[in-house]
Amino acid sequence: MTTGFGRNVKRVLVGAALVAAASCGAASAQTLAALPMPSVGAPELGHARPIVGWIEFCSRYASECAVDANEPAQVTLTPRLWQTVTTINRQVNTSLRAVTDQEHWGVPDRWDLAEDGSGDCEDFQLLKRKLLAQAGLPRRAMRMTVVIDEKGEGHAVLMLRTDRGDFVLDNKTSAVLPWHRTGYTYIKRESQDATAWVSLGGATAPTVTANR
Repeated sequence: MTTGFGRNVKRVLVGAALVAAASCGAASAQTLAALPMPSVGAPELGHARPIVGWIEFCSRYASECAVDANEPAQVTLTPRLWQTVTTINRQVNTSLRAVTDQEHWGVPDRWDLAEDGSGDCEDFQLLKRKLLAQAGLPRRAMRMTVVIDEKGEGHAVLMLRTDRGDFVLDNKTSAVLPWHRTGYTYIKRESQDATAWVSLGGATAPTVTANR
């Protein structure tokens, strides 16, 4: 029997595959000009304390948090890979129902994979990472990241580390933006070297990421 999560994943993957197939027909038109301009990546500034919701998530989904040092720490951005990233970001944003953890689970913060088709910010990004990993991207280059958003609230995004800089997948927009163009204050992200977190320099660290 196919679960709701399985149906969500299949729908997103089918959508991404259709777009990728269409783009293959226009491969000759896909050049480096289709990619975002290179920029400087977000600097790491020492160790940081993990979000409690992430710790609990990792106890349930250890493989989603494991770091494989044999994987590359960044990806080489190509037009086709960029198409895959932007498509999955958009497909997940439109396929899930946004609810807070308080509404969903009755708790302030719970990290999950939106297995029932609903979730808040971190659940959207965790599903995107899972789908992108299934599409062949290295997990080590995709780091869950905690920011302070435009409302002054804790928020989670997915940071993709590439040879052209760091880009952010966000459930608030279907545009995949360079990290420094989101308007967010960057607090911390998952380490690429261990199951841990590193600081990105933001002074105020939220204890939860409770945004839809």
